[in-house]
Parts: sequence; C-alpha cells; structure tokens
Amino acid sequence: MPEAPTLAQRGTIERYHEAIARDLGEGAILSDRELMAPYLKEWRDLYRGVTPFVLRPRDTSEVARMVVHAAELGVALVPQGGNTGLVGGQIPHEHGAEVVVSLTRMSRISPVDQEGASVTVEAGAILSDVHEAADAAGLLFPVSLASKGSARIGGLIATNAGGVGVLAYGNMRDQVLGLEVVLPDGRVWNGLRALHKDNVGYDLKHLFIGAEGTLGIVTRAVLKLRPKPHALDVAMAAVADPDAALALLRRVRGALGDALTAYELVPRLGLEVVARHTPDTRRPFSPVPEWAVLVEASTMLPERSMREALEAVLARAYEDGLIADAVISQSLAEARELWRLRELMSEAQSVAGGSIKHDVSVPVAKVPAFLADATAAALSVVPGARPIPFGHLGDGNIHFNVSQPEGADKAEYLSRWEAMNEAVHAVVKRYGGSIAAEHGIGRLKAPLVAGVRDAVELDLMRTLKRALDPAGLMNPGRVLPEG
Repeated sequence: MPEAPTLAQRGTIERYHEAIARDLGEGAILSDRELMAPYLKEWRDLYRGVTPFVLRPRDTSEVARMVVHAAELGVALVPQGGNTGLVGGQIPHEHGAEVVVSLTRMSRISPVDQEGASVTVEAGAILSDVHEAADAAGLLFPVSLASKGSARIGGLIATNAGGVGVLAYGNMRDQVLGLEVVLPDGRVWNGLRALHKDNVGYDLKHLFIGAEGTLGIVTRAVLKLRPKPHALDVAMAAVADPDAALALLRRVRGALGDALTAYELVPRLGLEVVARHTPDTRRPFSPVPEWAVLVEASTMLPERSMREALEAVLARAYEDGLIADAVISQSLAEARELWRLRELMSEAQSVAGGSIKHDVSVPVAKVPAFLADATAAALSVVPGARPIPFGHLGDGNIHFNVSQPEGADKAEYLSRWEAMNEAVHAVVKRYGGSIAAEHGIGRLKAPLVAGVRDAVELDLMRTLKRALDPAGLMNPGRVLPEG
C-alpha cells in the first residue's frame, strides 16, 4: 500500500497551493473532490489516483509558472490530456504527493495554413476538432482512433499514438513539424517551426514525442496535414486464418499500392462481442467467419480505377479460395458502419468479463506464428481464457486482449494480469517485437522496460532524464524502470 505524504510533503504541497493561488488565482486550481474525480480514474479502472488538487492552465505562460513553482518547491507534476491513456501514465500515484496538470482548457486551434499544409494547435485540442478544422480547409489530419472525440493532441504526442492510419501515414511522430514545450525548470522551448526541412543540429522535438511527459510538458504543436482523398472505399473479407489474411495483404498491397491506407485483422469472437454489446451494428456475414479483415483504400486519383482494382483483387482472391466472402461499402455511411465494427472492438469486450490486454507489435510476416504461440501461452496461464486478438495487421501491431473464461470470477481472473503479461511478452520478445506498440509505457509497463531494452539503451534514456529533469519531478515513475 503506497505511503501517505509525510508532514514535510504536506507542508510543501500547501506552500505550492499558496504560490499558485497567489500567482495565478484560485481559478487555476480545482480542489473539489467530486469535480476532481474524473481526473483520477483511468477508464478501464486499472488505476485510481490521489492528488491534493488539479491545476488547469489557460495558456503556455501559466503552465510555465506552475512548473517554476513546482521546481522551486520540489513538487512532482503529472501532465494529463483527455485521460484516454491505457497504461496509467496520466493518473497520479495513490500516495497523493503528485499534482495533476490538466491541459483541457488549452484547446485553441489556429487557422489552417493551406499553402503550407499545416496547423498549429494547443495541447488540449481534441483530435476530432483537429479533423474538422483540417477537413474544412480541404485537407486531412490522418491520425484517427476510437477515442478521437475525447483524446487530446498533447497526450497523443506524449505517447506517440498510432491508430488506424499508421500503414499509410505513420505514427503521431510523423505528423509533427514543430513543438512548444515547457521544460522541467519552467523555461519554454519554442520549436514551433512549420518547416518540412530543417537540419540545424539535433531535432529536439523527437525527445518529447513519446516521452509521456517525463521530459517536459508539450503545450503547442505544428501538425502536418495531408491532401484529402477524393475517394474512399472500405471492404471486409472473411478469411480462414491469419495466414490467409497475410496472403491477402500481399495481394491487396500489390493491387492498390499507396492507395491502401488501412488493413485490420478481426477475430470471430471480437465480432460476436461487438454484436452483443451494440446490437444496432452491421452484420456483414452470416455465419460469422473465424477471421475477417477490414481493408480501407483512399486515393487522390479517379475513384473508379481504385474501386475497380479493389473489386478485382477481392474477386480473384475469392476465386482462388483465399477468402470465403467479402462486402464493399457503397457509400460513406456504409464505410463508417464497417469501421464501427473495428472501433468498438476494445470497448465491447466488457460484455465478455475481465480482459487482460497487450498492445504489442511483431514483424508483419511473423504475425500468424505469433498469434498461435501467444494464444498457447495465454491458455497455459489461464485454461479456458478467450483470446480476442485484433488490430493493425498491415503494420504488425496487434492488440492481444484475453477475456476471462466463461463463468469465471472477474477479480480472480484479473489477478493473473502479471502472469499473463509475462507469458505473452515472452513470446513477443522471442519474435523480436515490442511490448508497447502505440499506447506507451506509463505506469503499467515501466517495470517491464529493463527486460526488453539493453543496458546501453537504458543508460542513454536515464542520461536524458537526468539532464533535463535532474530532480525527477516530471511524471515520475513512468516510462523508465526504477533504479
């Protein structure tokens, strides 16, 4: 059980509260327990933290002043965006000695630079609002994920989020042209450059992308926008197994080239739990196949040629027995219906009881073998458990989630979380993969980092942390293992 703050720590936190109130006013401080509750609970209920109060800055200057006072007094800070993270990095520890800094009030989006294909946004800007701003300017911001209506840009940058468009556009890192960051001593690094080419020294923005707030607080970003596709088609095909899905990927990629923007793998059990969780969703196939793939194609070229290529490659795959059936969207609404099946996959697993989750990646060619071995490993830990692996087959990122056995006790099952992680991650390591593909490390996986990174790499990361945050006050206990 985490220890409560000492008398000295409580005194320090009180002085910090006084300093903020004196400098920024009580309006910057949220201390009502009921109002603070949403900031202290991770949505899967894995973490419930404690904080003396929540700070809610309105601009970069206020963030900097909050950090200056924290550095002077030795108060640890936990930056938080939309609180949609899945590894606990945004939730304070239970000891109550960390102060949450919420960026939600900093949500401004500047006018889109159409000629430069970029937009400058504050860290608290909601992802779906950035999508709308880009769309209104005839452009596209390509990062998209299920929590787009609540996830915020600062958090997506801090975790180097991926989403469904990585195959075509890359992770969040690939969408950032420039950053503004408040450093652990309160200085502001202004790297808000809308340059596509800049080779003056180290590319410092990459230090902070994926650092999960451990090296500084991202306050603004210049995001790269892309041309908006003229046409978009979504198909779902029924396949016998992941090997067939991989073989189809090779064919689709060969036929569509750069027009292939997403390729997602979905298991039968996943489609079934979505149907139970959300009865109004579409049923593309009857009976439900063992596996399905969702294919998205988008292009700047004439629509007909892309659609004909997609229809032709699926028809050939059907004739060759590689797929059992397929449906292709006939409208944008139908495309959204098919995507909804995939986007509800994680949320819907709640109807199957407790779920032990793994966000992992392996080389694309090894995904089928990994799935077979990881399933065997999971069942060796909990016989009767029900793996529901799904995700981005096109880039090798699989959400290997394992639901409890039918009728099992949820709490007892979840108590096997660490044992299950250890077994599945051992398979990931054997296949040369990563235990954190797009959700970050946070608190959940920090103890595992030493087992998957060598001593030199760990030393380099710790050297960076000590150089930028020698007092260890920026999101302590996240990303890097203790020691």
